[in-house]
Formats: sequence, structure tokens, C-alpha cells
Amino acid sequence: MPSKVSCLYILTVVCWASALWYLSITRPTSTYVGHMAVPKRRIMKPPPKNITFTNIRTRPLNPHAFEFIINEPKKCESIAPFLVILISTTHKEFDARQAIRETWGDESTFSDIRILTIFLLGRNTDDVLNQMVEQESQIFHDIVVENFFDSYHNLTLKTLMGMRWVATFCPKAQYVMKTDSDIFVNMDNLIYKLLKPRTKPRRRYFTGYVINGGPIRDMRSKWYMPRDLYPENKYPPFCSGTGYVFSADVAELIYKTSLHTRLLHLEDVYVGMCLRKLGIHPYQNSGFNHWKMAYSLCRYRRVITVHQIPPEEMHRIWNDMSSKKHLRC
Repeated sequence: MPSKVSCLYILTVVCWASALWYLSITRPTSTYVGHMAVPKRRIMKPPPKNITFTNIRTRPLNPHAFEFIINEPKKCESIAPFLVILISTTHKEFDARQAIRETWGDESTFSDIRILTIFLLGRNTDDVLNQMVEQESQIFHDIVVENFFDSYHNLTLKTLMGMRWVATFCPKAQYVMKTDSDIFVNMDNLIYKLLKPRTKPRRRYFTGYVINGGPIRDMRSKWYMPRDLYPENKYPPFCSGTGYVFSADVAELIYKTSLHTRLLHLEDVYVGMCLRKLGIHPYQNSGFNHWKMAYSLCRYRRVITVHQIPPEEMHRIWNDMSSKKHLRC
């Protein structure tokens, strides 16, 4: 009786032989001329005359293949807003959203110009939180959600969703602000000192707190950037994601550029990369603060944004500044 090892060996040889035989009969044969094998030459057809290198479209690197699951497509139908405020938020931050609605994000604050406030979210893994946001949307009609997973590493997708929304549903707006739900915004300074409604609207305009830095390679850092994702030693100039303002035409430009730009999880850096491709240089504005600043009436009158403001403090600051407009500093 043959051993198990010899049987396995014979079986292996038979399998390989069968495979080689199959490949030999399925492989295309060559045409022989005399004793020399000369493969048939492929005839290259000339390209159609109407194809040029300038009109060949490459496949998108970042197709943004997400759908709106909560949307407000008719918000801009009646009248084009002067300013659209896009606020990045998460499902559990209802108190922050409500504080913004009742303070600086109140759309009825200015009677002479129209302000539009939109909260940006992704999809949560908790269906209860998704249902709560849906109910909130039905009450306030100021929430937009796409079906990507809502996380810190998807903040770039959230911002691109906002750009896409403006370009698709509110293209006639004059300006856009992107900010976060823990930011206090001095709307008087933003509207009347920076954007100035009575002046001619700017185009290809982008401003905020401009950062000139490079990637952090320490894996323990919140802002860690792997070398394989971004091999360069310096980032292009970019505005802190805590708050920046741009002309509405830039929204479509950034969104379309993003489709052919490799995605990065650092949202503000990624927007800076798109701006570099577009040849748009962000303007530095010292009124945008990306840090916490202790409240003082006169200090807050000089700024546009302040970071890390919880909902209860937002109410206190807003009420104090609103009630003391007659006081001088």
C-alpha cells in the first residue's frame, strides 16, 4: 500500500499537470514562418480626431458618492441670502445648536440682509440619535445630512457636503462662512466690518486665520499625518477650520476640485490644498481666533470668532453684548 505522503505527492503532480495542459490548450498560438515563430503584429488604430489630452476626463479620486438623507433644497428659492453659515456639528450637540439658533445664528437678527444658518451632520451608528435629529429637522428646517459615517476623521466629508449644498441649492448667495458648533461669532463685525453688504461682492475670495505649517509625524498627535498620505514637509497656507469666510463662487470651485484631489482627514488642510490647486490665496484676518479667550466686552467687540464657547456661556456673552451696545470701550 502506498503511503499517504506518496499519494499526496502523486495528487499534487496530477493537479499541476492538468493545470499546465489546460493553459497550453487555451493559450493563443503563434503563426509560424519557416522555422521561426513570429507573433502576429497588432495593428494600432489611430485615435479619433476629436480626442485630445485636454478633454480626457480622469476618473475622480474622491467621487463623494453620498446621498442627502436630510435636506433643505428650497431654502434659497424665494430670495438669495447675503450669507450662508455652515456649522459643523454632531448628533449629541442639540444644546449647542439651540444656543446658536437663539444667539448669533438667529436668522432674523438683521432686518436689512438675509442670513441662512445650516447645520451639517453625517449618519450616526445610533438609530435613536438619527431619529432625534430627523425630528429636530422637521421643527427647525436647518439641518443637512449625508449618509457618510459621522466621525472626526470624516470632517472633510462634512465640509465638502456643505460646499456641495451651497453650489447645488444656493448658488446665488454672496458669501459663505464655515464654522463649528463651539464657536461664538461676532455677527456685527462679520457683516458690517468684513463683508460690507453695500460694497460690490468679491469673487475668488477666502479669509480666516491663516496657518503656515507642516505635517505632524507624531502618531500620538490628534493632527498626525502619515507620510504616505502627505509626503511633503510643508502644508499650503490654510485657514483654521474653526471659522473661515469665502465668496460663494468658491464653494463650487472647491467641491469640483475635491473630486480630483486625494482625500485627507484634516479638513482645514485639505481645503488649503484645494485652494492651492485653484490658485486662490487665503487672506490673513486677525479677527478670527482659533483659541479660547476669556470674556471681556471690549475684547469681544474687536474679534469675529472665539473658540471653545459652551452653550450656556454663548447665551451670557450674546445677552451682555446685545444689552450694552450703547456703551463705549
